[in-house]
Amino acid sequence: MTETQGPAHKKDMTRRRMVFAGGAAIVAAGIGAGVVAGASADEVTSSGSGKKSAAGQGEECYRLTSETTEGPYYIDADKIRKDIAEDKEGIPMTLRLKVIDSDTCEPLADAAVDIWHCDALGIYSGYEAMSTGGGGGGGGTPPSGAPTDAPTGTPTDAPTGTPPSGGPGGGGGGGHSEPTDDERYLRGTQLTNKHGYVEFTTIFPGWYQGRCVHIHTKVHVGGEMTDAGYEGGHTCHTGQFFFEESAVLDSAEIAPYSTSTTTRTALTEDTIYDQSGVTGGLMKLTYGKGNMAKGVVGSITMGVDPDETHDSTD
Repeated sequence: MTETQGPAHKKDMTRRRMVFAGGAAIVAAGIGAGVVAGASADEVTSSGSGKKSAAGQGEECYRLTSETTEGPYYIDADKIRKDIAEDKEGIPMTLRLKVIDSDTCEPLADAAVDIWHCDALGIYSGYEAMSTGGGGGGGGTPPSGAPTDAPTGTPTDAPTGTPPSGGPGGGGGGGHSEPTDDERYLRGTQLTNKHGYVEFTTIFPGWYQGRCVHIHTKVHVGGEMTDAGYEGGHTCHTGQFFFEESAVLDSAEIAPYSTSTTTRTALTEDTIYDQSGVTGGLMKLTYGKGNMAKGVVGSITMGVDPDETHDSTD
């Protein structure tokens, strides 16, 4: 994906808002009765001025979604697709994402949304040789044992070894590492529809030492779809999605997550998540009580400023 610098920074950060459709109930087909829904206080309590959406649907505007590090394992979008799971084993997950202009609260159509994350045992496609310590040994038979909740060591966005340049988590500049293989599972890009929505089919991510469970995302605007993928424009948001501890603990009871012997970092101990709830990327999760293995729905609205450039180098 080629990027060009967007317009200069022209909006005051304090004027930015994001929306959350707090009254909408999301239920995955086939999950059944007894739903568990994880939500943060930010989903029902405004941290902004209470400005209403121009769309007039009772949605309330919140602050701009937090920017975070890109991490070292980003690969430019070349797979435009909804289903990114390929043949990876794990808890089925549907991601329902909405992108809105944080100033006007209007949906952003034709924005390219990238997501990428590790598999159930902490392995990133494209970087299997660098992340084999994240779970069960990089594709072999996972070792037995149960994950622990006690975080240890210095958090880093690199599953094993010395983090790339730029400090923990790849640093403010992302600390990008070049891919070591041609695998591209659990990565994909889609364009938002006229209502600002995209939906991905994937699996619930696992964990690796030094980071809580998370999904990476980027939002690109101003480009166009070509035979080679999404080209041009600029990146207006680089962030990560996070999950309530209760859901992560539920996942840890289910194979193959339960076979991981990697020490897990709790959400409250993570150095990338800013502890601000939805604004910081905390997703709302819905799944059958006691039956998470059948599937999870995760949803969030991202408030972005399409005139800004946030490609993890600022």
